[in-house]
Order: sequence, then C-alpha cells, then structure tokens
Amino acid sequence: MFSRGAAVLLYQPQWGQVRNMATLKDITRRLKSIKNIQKITKSMKMVAAAKYARAERELKPARVYGVGSLALYERAEIKVPEDKKKHLIIGVSSDRGLCGAIHTSVAKAIKTEISTLSDAGKEVMVVGVGDKLRGLLQRTHNKHFLVTFKEVGRKPPSFGDASVIALELLNSGYEFDEGSVIYNRFRSVISYKTDEKPFYSLDTVAGAESISIYDDIDADVLRNYQEFTLANILFYSLKESTTSEQSARMTAMDNASKNASEIIDKLTLTFNRTRQAVITKELIEIISGAAALG
Repeated sequence: MFSRGAAVLLYQPQWGQVRNMATLKDITRRLKSIKNIQKITKSMKMVAAAKYARAERELKPARVYGVGSLALYERAEIKVPEDKKKHLIIGVSSDRGLCGAIHTSVAKAIKTEISTLSDAGKEVMVVGVGDKLRGLLQRTHNKHFLVTFKEVGRKPPSFGDASVIALELLNSGYEFDEGSVIYNRFRSVISYKTDEKPFYSLDTVAGAESISIYDDIDADVLRNYQEFTLANILFYSLKESTTSEQSARMTAMDNASKNASEIIDKLTLTFNRTRQAVITKELIEIISGAAALG
C-alpha cells in the first residue's frame, strides 16, 4: 500500500515538470525572437537617420523650386473656368513601408479630394507616385487611376526623376484642365503635414485674364514654362515627401525598439518567475518524497 502511494506521488510531478519546461522553452524562444526584432529595428533606425540627414540637407535648396514655380500662377491670378471639368490629382508616396501613417495621410487627402470634386460634377483622375498609394486606393478608387509610377523611395529623388514623371503625364494623352499635387510637407523630425500644390494646363494658363501683362510670353515660352513648372513642383514634393518619410520611419523604428525593450523586460520577469516556481516545486517534491520514505 505504501509503495503504491509512493509510486503515485513520484509519477504526478513528471507531468508538471514537462509542462513547466515547455513553458520555459516557449518563453525563451519568444525572448530570442523579440531580441532579434529589436536588433532589426535599431539597425533600421540608424539607416533611416543617415538617410534623413541627407534628405534634410537636400530639401532646403529644393524648396526654392517649389516656391518659385508658383510665382506666375499667383501673380497672373489664374482661375479655371466653370465649364472646365477635368481635374488631375498627383499623389506622392513611395514603395516602402514601416514609416507610420505617411502613406495613409496622403490616401485620405486624395479620397476627400475625389469626393469633393466628384460632387461638384468634375471628372477626376489620379496619378500615383509610389506603389503604396495604389495599394491603399486600389480597392475603392481603382477606376480613377490613370497611371502609377513605381521604384520610388529606394534612392534619393532627383530632378531627372521628376522630369520623367512630368513628361509621361504630358504625353499620356489625358487633357486635364487643372490639377493638384498632394504630398507630405516636412515640418520637423516628429511632425509633417499633408499639403497640396496646384498646377494648370497650357490652355488654362494661356486663357487667364491677367496673363496679358507679360508682353514677351508667346506660346512656345508658355509651353516650356508650364512643363518646367510641373517638373519643379514634382521635384519639390518628392523631396518634401522623402524627408517626411525618413523622419517618420526613424521615429517609428525608435518606438518599435522601445516597445521591444518593454516586452523583453516583461518576458524576462515572467521567465524568472516561472523558473523559480519550477525550482521551488521540484524542491517541495524532493522534500515530500524524502519525508514519505523516511
């Protein structure tokens, strides 16, 4: 009778020991996984910081293009006639993620603009600069997409990239009357604002009432200026968007690293408590068994 009871006493803790060991293995495996993720987020933060520093340096001279290109539009007081219904929206994004709500903010602004212009009876088409923007709008606004430019965000944008986009738009065959570029304007390391810049077609600019104050502007000069202005606005918006994206990615990776540290601390505490509980339970079992045998 005594031996049978002892056998039962020695048999039950084996299940508990196996279960606790499995829990410790799971915690150890998860700890290792979180630490590896933290290494990746820290590395991405360092890379984003280096790219952000370069983007911020290149942004200051690029802002001259954005401000100067709109000077004629403002002084000539260009207004689109009511019978002109075609509006083109250019959304500036990129192909890369892990940067917070950078792409979502542009997508939301485009959705709002499409809804407002469509209610006003205008035909709206969208040009996506960056594959992320198309992914966000494809399900609900696929019919509005005219063209999408990919391979954006891997390298710092140049004026040549903006010129290629502008040339493709002008040669696409879509005759728009006016348009707007929606992008993220950089404000600080932790702040950006979704902004909008207007642009107009050649016919709209030529038909402005105040354009006559410029005596030396003929059709060829006006066409060249319109093409150059569109490239300038795109170049400026690409620079602003890139700087905002890198700063947002740097902030996002820093927050991810901090969250990983908190999870590691909690898992380490859980591991130590579980391990201590296993050791205590084994000691109790050894003492109980010795007392039963003695």
